[in-house]
Amino acid sequence: MSNLSRLLKESWTLVEEQQDKLASYFYARMFLNNPQLRDLFPVQMDVQRSRLLGAIVTAVQTVDDPDVFAEYLQSLGRDHRKFHVQPEHYDAVGGALMEALRTFAGDEWTVEFDQAWRDAYAVIAAKMIAGAEADSTNPPYWHAEVLYHERRSQDIAVLTCRPLQPLEYRAGQYISVECKYQPRLWRVYSAANAPRKDGSIDFHVRALGAGWVSSALVRRVQPGDMIRLGAPMGSMVMDRRSTRDIVCVAGGTGLAPIKALIEEMTRANRTRWVHVFFGARDRDDLYDLACLNRLAARYPWLSVVAATSDDPEFPGEHGKISDVVAGYGPWNDHDFFVSGSPQMVRSTLRTLAEMQVPAIRIKYDAFGDS
Repeated sequence: MSNLSRLLKESWTLVEEQQDKLASYFYARMFLNNPQLRDLFPVQMDVQRSRLLGAIVTAVQTVDDPDVFAEYLQSLGRDHRKFHVQPEHYDAVGGALMEALRTFAGDEWTVEFDQAWRDAYAVIAAKMIAGAEADSTNPPYWHAEVLYHERRSQDIAVLTCRPLQPLEYRAGQYISVECKYQPRLWRVYSAANAPRKDGSIDFHVRALGAGWVSSALVRRVQPGDMIRLGAPMGSMVMDRRSTRDIVCVAGGTGLAPIKALIEEMTRANRTRWVHVFFGARDRDDLYDLACLNRLAARYPWLSVVAATSDDPEFPGEHGKISDVVAGYGPWNDHDFFVSGSPQMVRSTLRTLAEMQVPAIRIKYDAFGDS
């Protein structure tokens, strides 16, 4: 571990238990000192506070891995173009962040900690600015028309939209979405299809109890509405050089990127077996199982196993999907893709570790409304 990484991680422990208060203080100082920045942010700031802290913690945890660190921050810089962030805004953010850290660390904050965060933030800002500048040929966001809106269950909808300008992405990536019913609130959803010639994109959305955007997308958005899409992000994409067979584990609407990856495989795969495990609480939440079964009937290299955790009458597997995966296998020589709620992903990763699946062969994304 480098000295910079050690200082960053040691100093973070001084404020880690006060993350929410630190984030609130950070935004209060930033808006007080720079009132014009308030218009860049949504009215509801609860999720925005957690995103700030997530970005900070991720940056701190990856500072010893230059390639991951650079890729993450450049992607973050590209993504922040949708907020109309300018290079000069980074100084305001950095000043408020340092003030918040000093305030909540108190007397334990040292000159060495202060300099480490200054140095790290300078790198963070430079890489984010570089990422935004490298993306300058693209719009900060894409306007897209909703073509179809299909309710698959009480809380789940499938939306098909078409950007008005070409939007390039890879199967497995996710895209941030904003709708007119919740302006300046962006939430990430995976594209549920591989890129199409007509540019249309499917999104699978579950309305969560306190989900401002998800509820609007499921219950209010209609065909003809316009939404906005951010730059595609995420690294859960197919390694086309690998010849290993594949296991996909999806929970609920985490099926979306898995379905996109399967669709990509249908265009070129001839040699790799693909095993899909799709889990949900009950059969209603297995909202796209019929489509998966049709694909499996058409492509002999594809198999589908569905499971419910709370539906004893379901004519398939029962239990948590991670436990169902463990009942098959062995999987030591397979590539894995895992997508679903944070709890489902954590459970599956633990299971795979117990089964001694090498971590380097596992790609995953965890999604909630935040």
